[in-house]
Amino acid sequence: MQTTVVKWGNSHGIRLPKAFLQNIKISENDLVDVILEKEKIIIKKMNVKEHKTTQERLREFYGVNFDKKLTPQKEIDWGSPVGKEIW
Repeated sequence: MQTTVVKWGNSHGIRLPKAFLQNIKISENDLVDVILEKEKIIIKKMNVKEHKTTQERLREFYGVNFDKKLTPQKEIDWGSPVGKEIW
């Protein structure tokens, strides 16, 4: 299939036929991953869970051994209240 790249705001876009999207089960507002690989653009539907646990997020950020990267935090003493602060 041939299509034309068109201006879309400050970006550019292409239109994909509905049959293509239905074939790979992508619908409006689905998240997709766009990958540039050599001279190819690959569009994949993302399998996203709605909510990730803190452990899952830390594992993604730090990798498998994220426990070794974390350092215990100590409470900071900011001194006695000055003014009308309520503690």
